[in-house]
Amino acid sequence: MAKAYDHLFKLLLIGDSGMRKTCLIICFAEDSFNNTYISTIGIDFKICTVDIGRKKIKLQIWDTAGQEGFKTITTAYYRGAMGIILVYDITDEKSFENIQNWMKSIKENASAGVERLLLGNKCDMEAKRKVQKEQVIKLAREHGIRFFETSAKSSTNVDEAFSSLAWDILLKSGGQRSGNSHSFPRPPPTPPD
Repeated sequence: MAKAYDHLFKLLLIGDSGMRKTCLIICFAEDSFNNTYISTIGIDFKICTVDIGRKKIKLQIWDTAGQEGFKTITTAYYRGAMGIILVYDITDEKSFENIQNWMKSIKENASAGVERLLLGNKCDMEAKRKVQKEQVIKLAREHGIRFFETSAKSSTNVDEAFSSLAWDILLKSGGQRSGNSHSFPRPPPTPPD
């Protein structure tokens, strides 16, 4: 029996506890949102398949518990990850400050050249914003990575963020030639100024 997909990509979501990483994964994989959630204990993952270009991509999306901090996510969880999404909360400045620690953890534990994406969640709570877009754009440019603001609650940019990362991984792996039609357009590396 033939495989039902062309590529398998392991993605890892990391960030402080309370960033709603689980909600983002459920929003993307199951197209739903639950306002009451239980924090992830340890590690969990979801699998979903997306069409990127003319390829079927199976995404194995790993959800990490943030409460242990960046020290306890071991190399074993980073091993084999082709993409890592760093999640912070736009209403929590400390969560954004900790992104530097998460970046360091990636550098120490993940494969060289792993694709990364910076994701500011809870953009539906604009009135409570503590992290300014300018700060994030600057950080994204310094690290040469994409940046999205999302809301798991309203589904804003969730599909686009995951699909963008899958696109980048596919292009890096040589699995998609330019010129082919695709299901998801590739967004710019960072939002316009």
